[in-house]
Amino acid sequence: MSKDGNDRAVYARQGFGAGLVPEPPFGLLVVDFVNGFADPAIFGGGNIPAAIEATRPLLALARGRGWPVAHTRIVYADDGADANVFSAKVPGMLGLTEAAPASAIVPELAPLPGELVVHKNVPSAFFATGLAPWLTQRGVRTLVVAGCVTSGCVRASVVDAMCWGFRPVVLADCVGDRAVGPHEASLFDMAQKYAEVMDYADLLRRLDD
Repeated sequence: MSKDGNDRAVYARQGFGAGLVPEPPFGLLVVDFVNGFADPAIFGGGNIPAAIEATRPLLALARGRGWPVAHTRIVYADDGADANVFSAKVPGMLGLTEAAPASAIVPELAPLPGELVVHKNVPSAFFATGLAPWLTQRGVRTLVVAGCVTSGCVRASVVDAMCWGFRPVVLADCVGDRAVGPHEASLFDMAQKYAEVMDYADLLRRLDD
């Protein structure tokens, strides 16, 4: 048995990886698909461009079905007054200020009126933000998640979504990372402990059942 197969066998033997059935009402969270993460010269690379492209029909689906939609951006103060441990680890994050082009959501996924835009300066979309009550007020039970990066802000947001009682569904082709290894490891980890992981096509089939 391969090492990967052995790892999966260990998780299965210990009871991880149970299915998490998506239940309506649905909401959509799009994490940090901003210009800086779409650009390999700044914070991007890997499969992030492909994930952005795959999220376009997902966003159209959510809007067409009337799902609550939330987007996130990393935004620091112009003077760096809110610098924190996250920016100490990644100092370039301090350049993601309100007016910085790198902090703007990519044009092809630009929010529409009525969609929430969460400003954050830590990985999780939920930490010290109003996202959880906003979703709760709109009756969301299952939270579909797209965005980047899989091993960072996506994973942190999914863990917190689960902690708040939402049922996270991570779309593997709609999340991306600057490196494939962390992307794949994080998908495996989330599928074992925190979320249902599937492709966009799988979600469509589930919705049509």
